[in-house]
Amino acid sequence: MERIVVVGGGYAGFTAARELEKRLRRELRRGEVELVLVDPRPYMTYQPFLPEVVAGSVEARHAAVAHRSHLHRTRLVDGTVERVDHARRTVVVRPRSGEPYDLVYVTAGAVTRVFPVPGVAEHATGMKHVEEAVAIRDRLLTSFDRAASLPAGPERERLLTVTFVGGGFSGVEGFAELLSLAHDLTRVYPEIDPAELRFHLVERNPRILPEVTERPGRWVLRELERRGAHVHLEAGLVSAEGGVVTLSTGESFATGLLVWTAGNAANPVVATHTDLPVDARGYLVTRPDLRVGTVDDTVPDAWAAGDGAAVPDLAVPRPGALTVPNAQHAVRQGRRLARNLVAARRGRATRPYVHGSLGVVATLGLGSGVFEHRRLVVRGRLAWLMHRGYHVLAIPTWERTARVLAVWATGALFGRDVVSLAAVQRPREAFVAGATATAAAATSATTAPVLPAPEPAAPEPLRAA
Repeated sequence: MERIVVVGGGYAGFTAARELEKRLRRELRRGEVELVLVDPRPYMTYQPFLPEVVAGSVEARHAAVAHRSHLHRTRLVDGTVERVDHARRTVVVRPRSGEPYDLVYVTAGAVTRVFPVPGVAEHATGMKHVEEAVAIRDRLLTSFDRAASLPAGPERERLLTVTFVGGGFSGVEGFAELLSLAHDLTRVYPEIDPAELRFHLVERNPRILPEVTERPGRWVLRELERRGAHVHLEAGLVSAEGGVVTLSTGESFATGLLVWTAGNAANPVVATHTDLPVDARGYLVTRPDLRVGTVDDTVPDAWAAGDGAAVPDLAVPRPGALTVPNAQHAVRQGRRLARNLVAARRGRATRPYVHGSLGVVATLGLGSGVFEHRRLVVRGRLAWLMHRGYHVLAIPTWERTARVLAVWATGALFGRDVVSLAAVQRPREAFVAGATATAAAATSATTAPVLPAPEPAAPEPLRAA
């Protein structure tokens, strides 16, 4: 039996596995091929919806697509890939000992790039996974609950201060959505004045949102500042120790919520734990047809796609251009990769991956967004509708599309849900506290001195009326 292992179940890996199930249906049914997908998470995260998960506009589960619900002929391995040993055709998986293979797809993606800034590891939250988006939202709601019962002072100001580090696509979208949620919350928290909110966006470069050209980028900056945001350009985070943010400009303030969105880095499995060729940044060297290697030196039986692969961008007339790491490319690369593998198995020619950008669109909170494609720029409510329309159709499976639309419809009728479930991150806390109190009460009862029971009082004699 030929075994095909897909490393990573994100956009590219999930899409490739689904496409292979369709195109290798007969081989899989007859047992000639085994398809294996390895990922520590049992779902694919649709990251463009994470900012809306942060704002509560999309349910967390609806931004994730379960592997088992849609991959019916793929063996799913719940584990973390520690090494890809292509010379021995083995993927080393923890806690398993290893998965031998004939062909390997490396679609492990990228990880959050974190710099060694004091205090960041202890106080910051990323925004790359559903769990992180839910935690950010719950943290803000909990801060509002606490601040509403406090008098004016340093602690109340800290709780109402939010800081995002990184002014790229995910940072600006998450920041704007959370700012929109905070302003809506002041309507149900009359104790909190909108002027008390302190939202800081820190960006080391002289502009935010580099994915769009300068003019719409300046409009986004003005839009955020109009809504009360403090945008710190050409500023770096020096320290976050003790929950106090210190910037390279000398500014310093306490923050109740610190979110780190300062870009992506190569997955360590790809960068340092494989004998496959990688470039200077740690990304897999990939041919235009998504085989690993170069046109002159191809690695047999190895393919790559997604954020962890350096895929040549043939749609850009610039030598050495690579595709940018986004959902548009990852999904289409996964589909092209599966089709090329099937073509190679059947002795047909493979095709290079070519995809011209459909433009960039970003949400800036309810009713506001920006879209740019070449010279066309759309801003405001229409761009926000374009963002929602594109992504609700782009998320894999119609089942997820229907669920997201249902949540949007109920949100339009009843408004945002402002219930915080922060305690769900510590589900046993209440049970342990109750068990401890019960045990203490039982211990106290057994050690208390036993007093003699009082003698019953003599009954009073009856008197005639």
